[in-house]
Amino acid sequence: MPHPFFKAARTLILAAAFLNACFVTAAEKPGTFHNPVNPSADPWMTWYDGYYYLSTTQGNCVRLWKAKSIVDLKDAEPVTVWEGGKGVWAAEFHQLESEGKKRWFCYFTKTDGPDEGHRMFVMQSKTSKITGPYDKPVKINTDPKDEFYAIDGTVMTMPDGTSYFLWAAHPGHIIRIAEMENPWTLKGDSVYLPASGFGCPEVREGPFAIHHGDRMFLTYSACDTGKPDYAVGVLWMKDDENPLLPDSWHQVKKPLLRREDKNEVFGPGHHSFFKSPDGKEDWIAYHAKTTSEYTYSGRSTRIQQLLWDRKGMPIPVVPESLDTAIKLPSGDPRARR
Repeated sequence: MPHPFFKAARTLILAAAFLNACFVTAAEKPGTFHNPVNPSADPWMTWYDGYYYLSTTQGNCVRLWKAKSIVDLKDAEPVTVWEGGKGVWAAEFHQLESEGKKRWFCYFTKTDGPDEGHRMFVMQSKTSKITGPYDKPVKINTDPKDEFYAIDGTVMTMPDGTSYFLWAAHPGHIIRIAEMENPWTLKGDSVYLPASGFGCPEVREGPFAIHHGDRMFLTYSACDTGKPDYAVGVLWMKDDENPLLPDSWHQVKKPLLRREDKNEVFGPGHHSFFKSPDGKEDWIAYHAKTTSEYTYSGRSTRIQQLLWDRKGMPIPVVPESLDTAIKLPSGDPRARR
């Protein structure tokens, strides 16, 4: 008969193993992940060359997180791509052609003084690597006299290869669009694109484009991001229409993403889209918070799948609570086969 000491020790070991197994199961079941994937706001995300890359607002620098699986993003060590200035917000990375070579272009906003001094900047990678190194940032002239605030710049490339730059502009904190002559120069005058605020009169920002079928979808955030009603709206146009004509764009009446009180998700917005590793699924990365208070703190990055209906329109995304286990994107190395 085993000595009572060994029986007790064995019982403790088995109990510890059971509790550990329960913890692992509750924390992350195989093939799933839990939000948030990053503690900051304004996410841009992509799958490229075998890795997920994620950038969020850091305030004084541009950083990228890199991981083979969504599960590993939380513990990934960031790479600082650039550092300097103040109010460094909402960096995005777009792979574009320059002098016959594909390079990464990082678009972000910063100011050297007050908030109204925010302007858009871009820097080009010196090699094909998204993590850099990069050339020095160059200011994008979003208006002829460089008078107005400009943030949240993004690039939309149409099927014919023509690229357009979109951003949130003053006066009015509205969305403007201009054709691009090259990755750092705008061509001609910019145009204001009206967009619904779904009852919220102020702020249209964070534009982002996604193509599906024979349509280009321009999504954007509406309302003050500190409010719980911050939401994502959608405009769309047919591929053969002119993006510079406001009448080309059609407003979707309901938000793509909005608060979900029962799941304790408030102010979901400032988003980007990315493909699953196998290219079969569309996903949205967005920030949200768990309080309905008017505050800018507590915004964290979450991701969920974006689905489409039979008519080729995006299905509204219901933001999940942070205790919901979400199935990993198809092709993720840790996804269950």
